[in-house]
Amino acid sequence: METLWTITPSFTPSITFSPFISKEQMYIGALCFLGGVVTAGGSDSGLIQGVMFKLDRVNLLTWDNTECILCLTCCMMSQSHRMAEKVLVTGGAGYIGSHCVVELIEAGYQPVVVDNYSNAVRGEGNVAESIRRIEKLLNTSIEFHELDLLDRPALEKLFNKHSFSAVMHFAGLKAVGESVEQPLRYYRVNLTASMNLMEVMQAHKVHNLVFSSSATVYGDPQHLPIDEQHPVGACTNPYGKTKYFIEEMIKDHCKSEKVLIGALKESQTCTVAPCRKITVASCVQNWNAVLLRYFNPIGAHASGQIGEDPQGIPNNLMPYVAQVAVGRRPFLNVFGNDYETVDGTGKNRGYKLNIQNDATFSLFVVGVRDYIHVVDLAKGHIAALKKLKDNCGCQVYNLGTGRGYSVLQMVKYKIAPRREGDIASCYADPRLAEKELGWTAAFDLERMCEDLWRWQSMNPTGFTNGVPS
Repeated sequence: METLWTITPSFTPSITFSPFISKEQMYIGALCFLGGVVTAGGSDSGLIQGVMFKLDRVNLLTWDNTECILCLTCCMMSQSHRMAEKVLVTGGAGYIGSHCVVELIEAGYQPVVVDNYSNAVRGEGNVAESIRRIEKLLNTSIEFHELDLLDRPALEKLFNKHSFSAVMHFAGLKAVGESVEQPLRYYRVNLTASMNLMEVMQAHKVHNLVFSSSATVYGDPQHLPIDEQHPVGACTNPYGKTKYFIEEMIKDHCKSEKVLIGALKESQTCTVAPCRKITVASCVQNWNAVLLRYFNPIGAHASGQIGEDPQGIPNNLMPYVAQVAVGRRPFLNVFGNDYETVDGTGKNRGYKLNIQNDATFSLFVVGVRDYIHVVDLAKGHIAALKKLKDNCGCQVYNLGTGRGYSVLQMVKYKIAPRREGDIASCYADPRLAEKELGWTAAFDLERMCEDLWRWQSMNPTGFTNGVPS
């Protein structure tokens, strides 16, 4: 009687395969890559039935037909019929994180959100107001935990409770000017939190990470537009340095955790997988990470229900402008009027934009930035999550529009000295993300401003509108 082996990993329903490899090979292959339950049927029923396992990896070179083991793993991970994958979203109640939660749910994932309210508003029922609004908007429930990544035991407890397929890491302090004033705080919070997260991920065999990085890692640009090959590390502020250091930690860890299979060439193609197209090169990576270098996210969800709500004085241009427009701020500070413009003329260039019928603003150019709609940015994270399934190793992508703007709404403003750590011009070359992730920004500047104004006009005081203090 033919024996059929069934593997039930944590992220997909039971899948049954014919015995093209031995039970030992099947068992060790699953041990190395998946984690789950192995059962046997047919004549060998009961040999290892119900055995639970969750090991890191073993030396595959000690087994024959390693090629088959690898391909079995890839076949199983590529099954289209799978349960909703749980994705941990750190800092998920914040501006970018909350928009990514929306896109995760709409893409069929199950987000679990943690946030420490450092840049979010507490809502009813001890749930972040942004998450509460998303639940109402999408008619769903979202698991939320108030949790600081500096609290290692609480993080361990969360990972003991859930089997995450991946982590999206947004949590961290993010203000350029504040980082110059409080560098030690930024290093302690951002670096320690990221190390805690990666160590707990490693301990719980969660090896897929999307990291919220920043174009600040490029420092003062040596050429424009900025591509992923641009030198990094010459950061002009401690915030940017923390992003750079975290990127380096992730890169080093991915490199150290690569499964080395010296007996097989990277170009060797599996001879037993049904697709006949799986190569060893796609199977040997243990840790996968996508580092997304943002440029300047603005805008808000089209519903007007979630958007950017800085706690305190805004550090970024557009939320400050929006708060001036609704009367929360008396005027707009322009930090320096002595930057060279990208065309080298040093002259301001005019731009006219109708935001709504009752709100027309004149814009003028001072420096150059690449503004990207936050929803486009969130969709880029979904594309990155899908990239992880290719066992991609550690990859870096710019997320921007590729077009530089420097626009100030001509509300009442005054010129203030340059902020320490700012640069004159910064905009992306996003072609690699388009080529490898299939992602491009869809919304233009006018749409970004329209959605921003809708959010701010519907919520003059941000998430605190109607929320008990």
